Amino acid sequence: GRMAPTGKVLDKILKAIRAGASPSGSSLVYLKKYLKAEEDFENNTILLKTLKKAVDEKKLEKDGGSYKIPGEIYAPPADENITIKDLEEGTGPAATSGHTVTMSYEGRLEDGTVFDSADKFRFMIDGGEVIKGWDRGVKGMKKGGKRQLIIPPKLGYGKKGSGPEIPPNATLDFTVTLVSISK
Repeated sequence: GRMAPTGKVLDKILKAIRAGASPSGSSLVYLKKYLKAEEDFENNTILLKTLKKAVDEKKLEKDGGSYKIPGEIYAPPADENITIKDLEEGTGPAATSGHTVTMSYEGRLEDGTVFDSADKFRFMIDGGEVIKGWDRGVKGMKKGGKRQLIIPPKLGYGKKGSGPEIPPNATLDFTVTLVSISK
């Protein structure tokens, strides 16, 4: 068993984080996968030691379960950008991850066809219950607030579309109103 020097391992980790370019940082699961596939490296003990040392030396930042390179910010790729327009501000606390929100909404395709609408639709933000564009687009809204969300296919229904109403690779245009928030 050759001992890989931790400096070299850190270089590999930095390369992996930059390759992933995830705005929220790289998870340990991702780092392990990347290092095994790209670098043929799978020594967990050394990986964890190196990560801990790098965080102690401020070469890496730990954010929840993710690792980031201090000062490096990755913008989401263009196909993951949502256009958010605040139409009405709303009042009270802002909805955030883990809150359950009740929304009224109307969803249209680019040609203006309404494919879905509801007066009272409940879901938990970041609970994996809705398309990603909603999880992101509803955050920060307040009670009575109204937004237009233009969601790219990658954060909507993707290559498959959904049922007869939503074609493959559809950009979705939602008008959403936050009726209420509960924790």
